[in-house]
Amino acid sequence: MIDWSAVLAVFSVYITGVIIPGPNFVAVLHKAASSTRSAALAMVAGIVLVNLFWATCAILGVGIVFATFPWVALIVKVLGAAYLLWFGSRLISKASEKQPGAAAEMAQTDDLKSSFIQGFLTNIVNPKSMAFFAAVFASAAPAHVSWPTFAAMLGVVLVVAGSWYSFLALVMSHGGVAARYRKSAVMVDRLCGSLIVFLGIRQLIR
Repeated sequence: MIDWSAVLAVFSVYITGVIIPGPNFVAVLHKAASSTRSAALAMVAGIVLVNLFWATCAILGVGIVFATFPWVALIVKVLGAAYLLWFGSRLISKASEKQPGAAAEMAQTDDLKSSFIQGFLTNIVNPKSMAFFAAVFASAAPAHVSWPTFAAMLGVVLVVAGSWYSFLALVMSHGGVAARYRKSAVMVDRLCGSLIVFLGIRQLIR
């Protein structure tokens, strides 16, 4: 039997956590504007898969692991921040190398597998996701839930994350938006890269 009150509690907490902008938000917006719609949706799939993984861990009690072994959380935090710094710096450096028409060329060569992996990596080492699921999400999910309730909670994660990030991908990959991106690709890439670097630095000092 499904505990709908528990599912509703998870939904109310999770939808807020997903909508708040973070590395995933910036990554999806950049991918959608700079590449193809299919590549952006492939990135979304990678992000959602990791969210399902973290949600499963949270429901099963990963928060207890991090509380018992804080050094594990610290290692994940440092590795995640390092990846964000690398990812953001790479966007900034590549922006300086772009020539007119480079965005269109990239859109043709960006493959789905690499986009999926990029979304997976961006989220799996995202300290914001780890902290949210280990603390906030875990507190909303009661201990020892039934399997139907467990499945319903994962369904909430799948639908909410999939809908939100897919919406962003579809809007930002619209022809008009993509055309504007190509006109100011260097500036947009530097802005997105700087935002991701900022998020990485913030994770290190918090």
